[in-house]
Amino acid sequence: MATIHVRDVSERTVTTLKVRAAQAGQSLQAYIRQLLESEAAVLTPEEAAERARTIAARSDVTADDVVNAITAIRESRT
Repeated sequence: MATIHVRDVSERTVTTLKVRAAQAGQSLQAYIRQLLESEAAVLTPEEAAERARTIAARSDVTADDVVNAITAIRESRT
């Protein structure tokens, strides 16, 4: 597992993080690790768009197919 060192963090920020960690019943290290892992797990808009393009490139479904399917579903509801 890698190690990250962060310098020049204000005392106010460290104090806030320590309080939040204590409220969560975690050490400061565990709390910050959880924050970093949660942040890394969320796709950026650019990453999400790239994944969508990759999936779309493997598909034979066209935009017209999607529109027609939506129209059919809407019409079946009336």
